[in-house]
Amino acid sequence: MLEKIQELDTRLFVYLNGLGSENYDKLWLIITNQLYWTPLFLFLFFLIYKKIGGKQTLYLLLFIAILIAFTDQTTNLFKHTFERLRPCNNPEIKSFIRIVQVRTSFSFFSGHAANTMAVATFLYLVLKRHFKYLGFLFLWPLIFAYSRIYLGLHYPGDILTGYFFGALFGFLLYLVYKKLKPQYFPDTILEKSV
Repeated sequence: MLEKIQELDTRLFVYLNGLGSENYDKLWLIITNQLYWTPLFLFLFFLIYKKIGGKQTLYLLLFIAILIAFTDQTTNLFKHTFERLRPCNNPEIKSFIRIVQVRTSFSFFSGHAANTMAVATFLYLVLKRHFKYLGFLFLWPLIFAYSRIYLGLHYPGDILTGYFFGALFGFLLYLVYKKLKPQYFPDTILEKSV
């Protein structure tokens, strides 16, 4: 059963990775680099600051830092436990796939997918009542994680598993946040008018 799932995962990877073109390689290298997302993050946190205030924004940033640290360490634990080769290092397929970037670490599961989905889930749950179209935030993990398939670094199964764990961790930390929030930040801070 597991072999069949891995075979389907590899086939789907080969198909999706094969959709790429040299004309777009530079774009996807930019998309996969977290540094280039900084203006989006700064703009997002500026909007959050304007909506909920400085103290609450700092509180959110603390929770996001904890969330990323936990998700990242869990991802590394899985990678070193399963030791699945990245597609770019897999001798069975690397001769006929598009390899745009190479990493020597293991593949299962994607830290990019897990971290971005964890943060997007957490922010969405905390802020959905403050921002009408916050659901668009989930485009970020979708685009960001697809770049890993495009570049030859992750299988779709790595991405989907990362999404699952990210959403789970984001939701669980939201529950902790919700439980602690009234103790440290009264609702009057959170209920700033639109």
